[in-house]
Amino acid sequence: MQNDALRSLVDQFVQDLTAAIEGNVLAVVREALGEPSPRGRGAPSRGGRGAVKPAARGRGQKRDPKELEALTGQLRSYIAKHPGQRIEQIGAGLGMPTKDLSLPAKKLLAAKQIATKGQKRATTYYPKG
Repeated sequence: MQNDALRSLVDQFVQDLTAAIEGNVLAVVREALGEPSPRGRGAPSRGGRGAVKPAARGRGQKRDPKELEALTGQLRSYIAKHPGQRIEQIGAGLGMPTKDLSLPAKKLLAAKQIATKGQKRATTYYPKG
């Protein structure tokens, strides 16, 4: 009987520990992605980060200039808040593919609003000024 009670306590401890670890890992991942923290009964807020979502367009079509300008501004402010990140990390933080960030990054570099260090996939982005 003692073994059953001990086994029950160990099982409960393992379940509690697993739930705590999963909750902490989820919170760390959400924070790394820049998502809002859960509110209420564990449900994430529906407000989002205000990320500019690229409009669906056909292959070879240009983006709307207003959309591109908004995305460029969003990228500039993200880099200012998170200096030293690679484009993959920035894309994950903004919740968009890196191919959508390529042109805005080039525009910011040409306007000398951001700077880079490194080469190819090791390139990191920093705010300028």
